[in-house]
Amino acid sequence: MLKLYDYFRSSACFRVRIALNLKALDYEIIPIHLMNNGGEQFSNTYRHINPQCLVPALCNRDKILTQSLAIIEYLEDIHPSPSLLPPDPYEKSVVRSFALSIAADIHPLNNLRVLNYLTHKFNISEEQKTQWYHHWIEKGFSALEKQLTTYQLSGNFCFGNNLTLADIYLVPQMYNAMRFACNLNAYPTLARINTHCLQHPAIMKAWPMDAAT
Repeated sequence: MLKLYDYFRSSACFRVRIALNLKALDYEIIPIHLMNNGGEQFSNTYRHINPQCLVPALCNRDKILTQSLAIIEYLEDIHPSPSLLPPDPYEKSVVRSFALSIAADIHPLNNLRVLNYLTHKFNISEEQKTQWYHHWIEKGFSALEKQLTTYQLSGNFCFGNNLTLADIYLVPQMYNAMRFACNLNAYPTLARINTHCLQHPAIMKAWPMDAAT
């Protein structure tokens, strides 16, 4: 059975759980609490699994994979159905671009270790931390909203009427944005798609509160 080293609120872990559920794969969750005891991701045991001390990590027998996008693409390769990418090369690239906009440009600036560093190293206030978070969500979501309206490929989901890699990345980022009380009124397309996505069984099963331990 696959083993997922997971923190329930991690958006990167959330993505992987959605992909695992969508492909109907059996997996065991190994909780790694990012807050307890200074962060269980820094333990010697977990450091041996992932020297970056980040979640998620996926173990398939003796194979260990890290980074959510690499894990999800591995799952796509070994379990290609249902596919997370459209068959058309252009549309496939567009879906990947959308997902990477979140994975590379939004999430890294607002993840826990960055926020902790800003707080502990530069002594920023909670209000300043919130302003930082909101700024990068606004920059990123404005571009994503424009992308979807420009490409005109969205349906019930980001690109058509099937859940793709783009939706797998959008939903956790929307979840985090709402946790930080971001104003999402300027992103009606993202909000509409997110609302539809939340009814999908694979996403419902992956929802952070369901994974909490």
